[in-house]
Amino acid sequence: MQILNCQAAKQYDVMSGDGEPIKTVLEMLIPVVKKKHTTVLKAFASKKLPGEKKYDHELKTNPLFRSFKLSEESNSAAMRHGAAVFLAITMCTSLFFIYNVNSNNNNHDSSTGRSPSASTQKPNKAPPPPPLQGYISIIDHSPLKMHCGSCSLVTSSGHLTAGGQGEEIDRADCVIRMNDAPSGRGFGPDVGRRTTLRVIAHSSMQRVLRSRHELLNSSHDTVFIFWGPSNYMRRDGKGLIYNNLRLMNQVLPKLKVYIISWQKMLQFDDLFKKETGKDRRTSNSWLSTGWFTMTIALELCDRINVYGMVPPDFCKETQRPSVPYHYYEPLGPDECAMYISHERGRRGSHHRFITEKRVFANWARTFDIHFYQPDWSPPPLPKNSTGTTGLPQSRRT
Repeated sequence: MQILNCQAAKQYDVMSGDGEPIKTVLEMLIPVVKKKHTTVLKAFASKKLPGEKKYDHELKTNPLFRSFKLSEESNSAAMRHGAAVFLAITMCTSLFFIYNVNSNNNNHDSSTGRSPSASTQKPNKAPPPPPLQGYISIIDHSPLKMHCGSCSLVTSSGHLTAGGQGEEIDRADCVIRMNDAPSGRGFGPDVGRRTTLRVIAHSSMQRVLRSRHELLNSSHDTVFIFWGPSNYMRRDGKGLIYNNLRLMNQVLPKLKVYIISWQKMLQFDDLFKKETGKDRRTSNSWLSTGWFTMTIALELCDRINVYGMVPPDFCKETQRPSVPYHYYEPLGPDECAMYISHERGRRGSHHRFITEKRVFANWARTFDIHFYQPDWSPPPLPKNSTGTTGLPQSRRT
C-alpha cells in the first residue's frame, strides 16, 4: 500500500508540476502509516510465543517478574512506535526529494524550450553536396560530389618560397594543388601539408607516378582530377591516359580518381573564348592547369584564397625580382620568362598565362576570390565597363 501510494505521488507530482500534490499525498500517507503501526502492535499482542504458559504462571505468582514484564512491554511498544515514526519520516523525505528533482527537471525543460526527450533526439545530418557533372569517376563513372566553404588554391610559383603561409593554407576547409607540386620534403611551412584536391594535366602523369610514394600512397583522402585531350581519355580501350589511370586505380583501389569528360572540356574552351574573345584551337594554345583548377574551384568553393599567383601586369615591372617558375625547382626557369615566352608564342602549343590571369583578376571583382603571396587585389573597373563574365549567374556573389 505504501509503495503504491509512493508511485501515485510521483506520477501525480510529475503531471502537476507545482508544490500542492506533495502536501496532499503526505496527508494521505500518514493515516496509512498509523494504521500499519496499529496492525503491527495487534499482531505482536496476539502472537503465541514459546514458553508463554510458563511466562503467564510466573506473571501470576511473582510480582517482581510481573513488573519487569510490564516494563518490557512498555519499552517494546515505545521502540515499535519509534520505528514506525522513523519509517514515516523517511518516506516523506524520499517523496519530497522526488518532487524536487522532477520539479527542477520540468523547470529546466520549460526554460530551455525543449521537451524532456529532446536531448535524446539525433541531430539532422547535413545533406550531401550536389553532383558536379563533367567529372567522372574512373571506378564507377559516377559524378564528383564535393563542396567546400573555404579553399586554399596553392599555385606552384616560386613566390611561395620562404613565405611561411603553410599554417594559413591548411586552415581552409579544402586545399587544392596542381600537378606534381609537393607538400612534403620540407615545403610544408611555406605551402601547407594538406591536400584535398589535386588537378593534374595529362602531360604531368609520368611525374606524378615517379612521385607516387609521396603523392599517391598517402593520399587516400585526396581527390584527383585528370584532364587531357579527348583522344587520350577515350573509354573504349584506346585512350592512353584513361587506360593508365584504370591500371593505377587497380593497383591503388582506394584512390579517388576522376577525369574531365570531353563535353566538359568543350565547356572550358567555350568559357575561355567568351572571356577573352580568342579561340583556343585557332590560336594554337592549350589551356593551363591553372585555368582548369581555378574554374573547378569556382564550382566547389564559396571562397577562394589563391597563394602564389602574380597580377597580370607583374612581368611588365622593370624592378621585379627573379623568381623560379616552380617553388620546388629553385634552379628552374624564371617565372616571367616562362610567362612571356608562352604568351608570345604562335607556333606549337602554348599556354596564355598572362591572358588567363587577366580573366582571373576580372573574376575576383565578381566572385569571392583573394590573392596572397604576393598580396594584391584587382583595380576597379572603368565606369563604362560592365565587368561581365562568361560564368553562370549562380556562381556570382
